[in-house]
Amino acid sequence: MPRQFIGTPDHRVAARAAALFTALLSIAAGAAAPERLNAIGVLAHSLPSDWRPTDPENTLYMELASGRVVIELAPAFAPQHVANLKALVREGYFDGLTIVRVADDYLTEWEDAGEPKRVAKAATTLPPEFSGPIRPDQPFTPLPDGDLYAPEVGYSDGYPVARDPASGQRWLTHCYGMLGLGRDDGPTTGFGGSPFVVLGNARNLDRNDTLLGHVVQGIELLSTLPRGKGVRGFYEKAEQHIPIRSIKVAADVPPVQRSEVEVLRVDTATFQQYLGARRSPPDKWYVRPAGRVDVCGVKLPSRPRVPAAPAAS
Repeated sequence: MPRQFIGTPDHRVAARAAALFTALLSIAAGAAAPERLNAIGVLAHSLPSDWRPTDPENTLYMELASGRVVIELAPAFAPQHVANLKALVREGYFDGLTIVRVADDYLTEWEDAGEPKRVAKAATTLPPEFSGPIRPDQPFTPLPDGDLYAPEVGYSDGYPVARDPASGQRWLTHCYGMLGLGRDDGPTTGFGGSPFVVLGNARNLDRNDTLLGHVVQGIELLSTLPRGKGVRGFYEKAEQHIPIRSIKVAADVPPVQRSEVEVLRVDTATFQQYLGARRSPPDKWYVRPAGRVDVCGVKLPSRPRVPAAPAAS
């Protein structure tokens, strides 16, 4: 009578497992691999929960003849300067002032071009907030590619951040669209009378002035202004200055006149996908994707706020 099985029971189990594994490999080989999304595709497939609205109490509207620039403030990083800047805004300090400097690949700055404007209640000197202690309650999404200026870089609360674990300090970085405060030689002179927005490579300013926010809408209204031909990008003639109609805290503007903006959260799987797409774009155009990105190479996305879907009745 012929034997029905060859080998020990263990051999038979191993053979069946091998056959099953081979079958699964065949199925997998025949199935198309899921297509990687580029950065635009990642954002298009994001969920409403991947975005956070800006806080009207910590948002400024800068009104130019060409339109509105929306600036989100960062009280978690520079609480005293944020409070003082809002005090200046609420005094009307910037209404009627001008943009006096646009330095190519660097920054644009506005201030009183004549005698310094009188301050009513806001402070005119503040202790510098160039950096602050690393806080365990402040989330941090690290970037894996290293940095020239700091031991660690990444993103926190929607802002580009550098950190030094040895000293226990963290600070905002001078990336495109960041809001800073110009100062004189003294570290306490940057009270807020000369704000600027970074328009290029300005990491050399890290920890040398106070950063306290970023532009979330309307950056093109600042980046396309004529460049100043004077020293350090200042306009040489008063008629070249760009008038500022007003700057207001969004909470002081009637709701129907507000610009509802939301920013991509950095503590989500969608942001990790977005970061991956920026580091190694899947587009066929790239012959050799870099596979790396610096902290200023990822401009954190913002968009007009999408209204919540009405609840089903």
